[in-house]
Amino acid sequence: MNLRDLEYLVALAEHRHFGRAANACLVSQPTLSTQLKKLESHLGVPLIERGPRQVLLTSAGEQIVSRARAILIEADGIRGIARQARDPRAGTVRLGAFPTLAPYLFPHVVPALHTELPDLELLLVEEKTDDLLVALTDGRLDAAVLALPIELDGLHREPLFREDFVLAVPAGHRLAVAGAADEPVPATVLAGEPLLLLADGHCLRAQALSVCQQFGGSERAGFRATSLETLRMMVAAGVGITLLPELAVRAPVAASEAIVLRRFRDPVPHRDIALVWRRTSSFAPLLSDVATILRRLPAGYVRPLVTPSPSSTS
Repeated sequence: MNLRDLEYLVALAEHRHFGRAANACLVSQPTLSTQLKKLESHLGVPLIERGPRQVLLTSAGEQIVSRARAILIEADGIRGIARQARDPRAGTVRLGAFPTLAPYLFPHVVPALHTELPDLELLLVEEKTDDLLVALTDGRLDAAVLALPIELDGLHREPLFREDFVLAVPAGHRLAVAGAADEPVPATVLAGEPLLLLADGHCLRAQALSVCQQFGGSERAGFRATSLETLRMMVAAGVGITLLPELAVRAPVAASEAIVLRRFRDPVPHRDIALVWRRTSSFAPLLSDVATILRRLPAGYVRPLVTPSPSSTS
């Protein structure tokens, strides 16, 4: 039994298909299948149920996959220690972020990451929060930029910044013409207002619902967007109003004449953002440097976050 055989088994457990698992492992399907049969022979128990239409793991297979994931994480940690010993600011880091932040944060920070950490290979992944957490605990990601709170043991949370929410309304909407356009409004203007929200699975949906519940807003029935850009276009089309994160309305994102942005008075609805990694990660010193660069956004875009609040919105 070797680590490569365990990688094959874990890949098969994730993809439930010999061809896709082989592609993920960069080997031929016969090679992967042969090695897994050898692993079963070595252990003396069947690990895989090979059906005509699907691949299932036996009870023993499921238990071994769970142990194999932990072993592969530890092995990757050993390799990471060696890389860090050779060059503390080099290596390959797999960094994730969720969809309502990644496209608006990375353009600001990736050039600085390349400049200040030239020997670092950065692999960026954009997934929903739950998927990022699974990948982080499984060892498929080294770190992730997430919204607090994160209720999961074994993770280090490095606070980055506090990002305010902005009210986006169609031009001509009563909230667009109430007072001066650049005058902050109280969050109580949300009372009785139905808001356009994202679909289930997006952390921004939970954050926006929390704001709605706090200030008397509600979700607009019959509509759920799959992306922030869909929300933006629906507001521009006059369908309704929504909350947008500050970074999503700042350059290089182009402004729309069909949308009026109203910022809030204190207390401003917001979300707290942190860089999260496994406490056992050999990349911890390097990730601290990455966190320092991630905080370095243009003046006025976000607020410093020294101590994270107990909830992601307030």
